Amino acid sequence: MEVSLVTGGAGFMGAHVAEHLLALGHKVVILDDLSGGFVENLPDRAIFVKGSILDYALIDQLFKEHSFTYVYHLAAYAAEGLSHFIKRFNYQNNLIGSVNLINASLNHPIKRFVFTSSIAVYGAGQVPMTEDMLPVPEDSYGIAKLAVEQELKVSHEMFGLDYVVFRPHNVYGEKQNIGDRYRNVVGIFMNQLLQGQSMTIFGDGSQQRAFTHINDVAPVIANCVNFPGAKNQVFNLGADIPHSVNDLAAIVAAAMGKPCNIQHLEARNEVKIAFSDHSKATAVFGNKEKTSLQRGIGLMAEWVKKNGARESSVFEGIEVARNMPPSWARVTRSTAV
Repeated sequence: MEVSLVTGGAGFMGAHVAEHLLALGHKVVILDDLSGGFVENLPDRAIFVKGSILDYALIDQLFKEHSFTYVYHLAAYAAEGLSHFIKRFNYQNNLIGSVNLINASLNHPIKRFVFTSSIAVYGAGQVPMTEDMLPVPEDSYGIAKLAVEQELKVSHEMFGLDYVVFRPHNVYGEKQNIGDRYRNVVGIFMNQLLQGQSMTIFGDGSQQRAFTHINDVAPVIANCVNFPGAKNQVFNLGADIPHSVNDLAAIVAAAMGKPCNIQHLEARNEVKIAFSDHSKATAVFGNKEKTSLQRGIGLMAEWVKKNGARESSVFEGIEVARNMPPSWARVTRSTAV
């Protein structure tokens, strides 16, 4: 039996990938510290280990105990905008934690290391983004993701570690943590509406993203090890059609059955337009019909209304307090001196 380690499997994307792996017949071991995930997200048949990817002794123990066939590395703190202000935390969790897993995969050889990167590696001014473009990340999150991609490449060249890298983007859907105020705009909007608040948008709302439902991402990630053409390749993964954040707000409000009340905040430093070309993924994994934004938002809205609002968490331990968006600075606790 194929045995797969899924890091971050109590989180949004990791839980969906774990479910698909179980459906494919894998034995699944989930490693998650529950800092951003929830026990209720865990698939029933998965083995759950509470722990951190920073605990390299624990990771080594798990590799020895389970003799993993594959590693699916989805554990990350994916707050792209916030990463400017939490550099040490970002690199520890998104880079050093990844290196711990790569080391273990070299010392206890596996068949494939599957890594979820991000279109944050591209930076600005490159649309549609294609995998052959020169990555020029503009935030600490994107820098960390690109560094892991490069580490996987050199680990393949030096040690023969096979890998697949995915760059998914703006993924939303059921099981997402709608209480996270720093990331996942769809969840933020829905949580605000459930609490009778206006939807908050940084800037004028004309910034564009291609919002991607989880059903168009998780099955491809889980099944990629069965496609020989995916080995040692990088793939963009997600929706094809970009929408403005203003348009997204209107669609979310309609799905939630709420008035579309918007509060525009001071603009923050972010890429204005970001969407990808997916022809490479289509060539390898096939051309499957993708979930429309209206359909995907409707599915998530049904789940959110059933499960209710979540309290918005406040990030503890900002390292650099300068130039934070005012709406974040007012509520975020800092350790900066």
